[in-house]
Amino acid sequence: MSDPVLALNGITKTYAKDTANPVTVLQGVDLSIAAGEVVALVAPSGAGKSTLLHMAGLLDTPDGGTVTLNGQEMTGESDRRRTRARREDVGFIYQFHHLLPEFTALENVVLPQLANGVSKAQAQTRAADLLARVGVGERADHRPAALSGGEQQRVAFCRALANEPRLLLADEPTGNLDPGTSDQVFDALMALVRSTGMSALIATHNMELAARMDRVLRLEVGQLSAI
Repeated sequence: MSDPVLALNGITKTYAKDTANPVTVLQGVDLSIAAGEVVALVAPSGAGKSTLLHMAGLLDTPDGGTVTLNGQEMTGESDRRRTRARREDVGFIYQFHHLLPEFTALENVVLPQLANGVSKAQAQTRAADLLARVGVGERADHRPAALSGGEQQRVAFCRALANEPRLLLADEPTGNLDPGTSDQVFDALMALVRSTGMSALIATHNMELAARMDRVLRLEVGQLSAI
């Protein structure tokens, strides 16, 4: 059996450790995600799901435990090595799209590829293909302000997948949308993820969406449990 794409072992994290009221948000979290597996993460507000996603995506470092990505233990690696791993192996999606307003939809998906050394022609071809696959190909030359909320988030999905990461991390990716649009956009995201065979950890408050993934995990009182 191949190594998991992501493995967290004994992850702990406490904020304000040097004050009288430290807050421990992760208490020995263990998590393993296999290749091609899509896992839902549900949690009450303030339970630490964003912190957990930041640990998984190498945006933050744990106080204890290890983070292994694609078989490589990353916890003690240099900032340069961690940055390279984030750029090449991890895609991020947030509740708000964070698209660059001065660039078109196509350009927003092209830019991360250029930063990763892909030629402009190849980047444009891949960007156009991704946008078409999520139903916004005809909007490729529009800037974010001219797109609907659902279209903006679809473009954000494409940007996250532009460099063909092995792991997608999403924090409430449809939480900013109305229920009808949320369902449509989530369908587009799942189709894109399934077609690439990537792994994903998707945080959501929507239990109906969570139930459509391979597994559902709950983060509460600093620990993960299966639902």
